[in-house]
This record gives sequence, structure tokens and C-alpha cells, in this order.
Amino acid sequence: MLRALRTPHRIQGFIDALPANFEEEGDTLRSVRGVLVHRKAHCIEAAFTAACALWLAGEPPLVMDFFAQGDADHVVALFRRDGCWGAISKSNHIWLRYRDPIYRSPRELAMSYFHEYVLKERKTLRTYSGPVDLRRFPIDQWITNSDDCWEVGAALTDVRHYPVATPAQIRRLTLRDEMEVRGDAMRQYEKPERRH
Repeated sequence: MLRALRTPHRIQGFIDALPANFEEEGDTLRSVRGVLVHRKAHCIEAAFTAACALWLAGEPPLVMDFFAQGDADHVVALFRRDGCWGAISKSNHIWLRYRDPIYRSPRELAMSYFHEYVLKERKTLRTYSGPVDLRRFPIDQWITNSDDCWEVGAALTDVRHYPVATPAQIRRLTLRDEMEVRGDAMRQYEKPERRH
């Protein structure tokens, strides 16, 4: 299935078509196999799947981890075209999605997410990792694992991260305006009602 997705754009289309994994029965960090079996994913599960598809297409399986203050972390799959960086990304919101390969460095790409990485009126992105090559992990840890991939997720959190701004710059950040906050109401997939 993934071998047929030969371009980042086609991989992104496949990732977008997967319903969001709302983890209704508890936290998950599914492998690529788990995503294909369950046919849904959240951001890191989708990043593993996209990285695997890129690898099958002859590219390195690279991901980048984002740390946010008081907000959910985010993970994207990275690719390069003509020396520039792009990202494949799963987000249920309109903000943290695909990036065209126009960014000259991983930092430049990471900074493209800064203004849109938000929780209500606050900008929350604080650090990003450099590219992490998933070939450093055995495939049975993130591709074929029938259990959750917590070890790989923890390793992504532990790699070196770089600040997006100085503490003084963070203190001076403006809040988003009402129009931007209203944009947060848009979702690709609605969270199912919990059954009691």
C-alpha cells in the first residue's frame, strides 16, 4: 500500500485521508503496521507512516519533533527537494499541516510552524529537534511492532532540541487576535461523543 505512494504529495494525501486517532480507549503510539490495521492516526503515528513511505520511495525516513509549552507536542516527517526542506504532517486543525519544500534549513522549516502552533490565544512552540533518522531504530520497533512504540517516542523527546526564541522574546510574544482564535474551531474530523 505505501510503496504506491511515490511522492511526498501523494503520501500527504494518504495521511490526510486517515481519520484522526482520538485515543478513545487510552493513549496509543502505534507502529506503521498498527496505523494500517486501525486505519487512523494522530501526528506521530502519521509521521512514522509517512517516513516509512518515504523510505520505500528511496528517501531517508526522517522526522522532526516539536516541544510546546502547556500544549501537545507534534511530530512531522521531513523530505528534501533541490536542497530545500518540506514536511508531511497530520493535524486535525488547519494549522500544523504540510509544508512545501522551500525551506533552506530544518530551523527555517520549524520556524514556519511558530505562529500557527497555538493554544487558544497563546503561541506555544518552544523547541524543535534536528532531523532524526528512524533507521537508527530496528524496524520491529516502529514499523512492524504489534504493540505501542513508546521507546521510539521517548527517544524523539530525548534528542537534542533547539529553542525557537530567547526567553526575552518569549516574554514579549503577542496574543493572537479574535479572528485567529475563531479559526481554531475548524476541524477535519470531529471527535466522537464518549459513550457512558
